[in-house]
Amino acid sequence: MEVVIALAITSISLLALLRLHLVSARLVDTAELKSQAVLLADGKIAEALADGFPNVGTTSGAVQHGGTSFQWQREVANLYPAELSNFNPDFQGNGLRKISVSIDWKTGIAEKHLNMFTYVADSPPKVD
Repeated sequence: MEVVIALAITSISLLALLRLHLVSARLVDTAELKSQAVLLADGKIAEALADGFPNVGTTSGAVQHGGTSFQWQREVANLYPAELSNFNPDFQGNGLRKISVSIDWKTGIAEKHLNMFTYVADSPPKVD
């Protein structure tokens, strides 16, 4: 009887450990896909900045990685003084642009989305 109880406790413990192992493997896969999306977005921002002050416009495309298709879209937009009044009411120029990158991918039936953005100035702001 004691052996049967010990086997029951051991089997329950092993099942719990197996479940934890499966959950951790799924989390590793999710983290890898998110890391790939972040690296892709960072690369697209770097491409926009590679030639200096980026041109206004939208580009998009797709990248395959490990059987997963990442759809990306990069938008470069001007920021005008009215949009900057909260940050600096004395802003006089229009040489500031926002670079936004959106990444979409599917994992199973779930659709995932990542947004990254940065700002770039044509010349450094003047400090009085």
